[in-house]
Amino acid sequence: MSTFKAKRRQKVKWRIRKKVQGTAETPRLSVFRSNKGIYAQLIDDVNGVTLASASSKELGLTSVSVENSKKVGEGLAKKAVDNGVSSCVFDRSGYLYHGNVKALADGAREGGLKF
Repeated sequence: MSTFKAKRRQKVKWRIRKKVQGTAETPRLSVFRSNKGIYAQLIDDVNGVTLASASSKELGLTSVSVENSKKVGEGLAKKAVDNGVSSCVFDRSGYLYHGNVKALADGAREGGLKF
């Protein structure tokens, strides 16, 4: 966390996490984006449990693109609906709601999640 961008993202992440908390009925959809993959989890913060997760690595996708991010969102939504979760709150983890993060959210909405 030595760069300016990383410190700024951490501050934004803390600001978001003050307001967003997941429960068993409406878990928190947390996104992590790296240069090699995109990852998403549905987290119940009250019990400290991950209810469902999906990643580009898990789906066998080799690159991070808007299309692949959308597939990850759809995969997560399918797992969530199978587990009985229909709504969630979105935690963008300090990233801008644009590009891959937006595509993942749109894919999750198309898969049946409401937020």
